[in-house]
Amino acid sequence: MTLQQLEYVMAVYRLKHFAKAADDCNVTQPTLSSMIQKLEDELGVKIFDRKRQPIQPTKAGMKVIEEAWKVLSRARKLKQTIDEERQMLTGTFEVGVLPTIAPYLIPRFFPQLMNEHPEMDVRVTEMKTEEMRRALRRGDIDAGILARVDGLEEMECMPLYREQFFGYVAEDDPLFDKEFIRPADLSGEYLWLLDEGHCFRDQLVKFCQLKSAALSKKSYNLGSIETFMRIVENGKGVTFIPQLALSQLTKEQHRLVRPFAHPIPSREIILMTSPSFIRHTLLRMLADRIKESLPVEFQS
Repeated sequence: MTLQQLEYVMAVYRLKHFAKAADDCNVTQPTLSSMIQKLEDELGVKIFDRKRQPIQPTKAGMKVIEEAWKVLSRARKLKQTIDEERQMLTGTFEVGVLPTIAPYLIPRFFPQLMNEHPEMDVRVTEMKTEEMRRALRRGDIDAGILARVDGLEEMECMPLYREQFFGYVAEDDPLFDKEFIRPADLSGEYLWLLDEGHCFRDQLVKFCQLKSAALSKKSYNLGSIETFMRIVENGKGVTFIPQLALSQLTKEQHRLVRPFAHPIPSREIILMTSPSFIRHTLLRMLADRIKESLPVEFQS
């Protein structure tokens, strides 16, 4: 039995597909399948029911997976402890990030970070808040970049920056002629909002009391701010964008931006880790690079 075999088992369990698991582990599918088969022979049980699609663990296999996760977690913690002692920046570092943050923040610091530290293997995955929290608890990711919400008290949270929300308004919408947006103004049918479960949506619905959006039959729920922006640019409705998105807008797009009247809705972006997180040297360096990449008005 080897740690590598356990890694392969966890990859299949996570991705529910042998070919995808092999690709994720950078090995061929026959190699991955053979190594798992050898482990099954050694243990005398079938870990996965290969007849089911997607692949599912057997009852005995689930117990193997639970123990494999504990062993791999301890092995990773041991290596991370040594890396932190040496203040090393090598090794894989998995970061989850909200989809409403990623397109505006990641391009600002990530390419430069990779150029400065080619020895680092930072991997970014877009996740919603609850998915990110579960991934941190399981050890699937090392850190998360998200908006601060209630219920994160058990996690370690490092503030990165605070940003406002802005309205993005089509030219033929009544709000286009207003200098500022007030919650009472948001009573139209065409309010383009994100899917349920996005904290970006939840914060705006709560702050602006957008009951009409929940009731509107013409509300269009997706998972992309960029999609809503294209709809608005083509002449229909209102959506909301974070402040960091403004620096990516063209002069023509800036014409559609409208600030909120006081009180101004905003969110605090944080870097979150589990209480057992070890690699603080790498985390502080990542936080510093993010802060340095922000526009002047975000600098504290």
